[in-house]
Amino acid sequence: MKPLNYAILKHFTKVDEACAEDVIDALKGEYGKFKALNRNDVISALMTAEANGLIEETKFEMDTTGTLRIYYHAHEDGASTINNYIKN
Repeated sequence: MKPLNYAILKHFTKVDEACAEDVIDALKGEYGKFKALNRNDVISALMTAEANGLIEETKFEMDTTGTLRIYYHAHEDGASTINNYIKN
């Protein structure tokens, strides 16, 4: 099992785009018992990945509960870097 932050990054190499809630839903089967698999910690991981140039924001929207969802994707160079350092 990869560290959670690695799994979060790797997820973006497998999807067109995702928000924190999408990441949580995708990883909760394997990482559901991890305390850091929550909205705030995943958003922090996504913001760090964006600041490091691995992913970039694609859009944002408000969901039906009024929660802001920010979507990201791994651009070509980011996905290449992720895949280079984090093997399957």
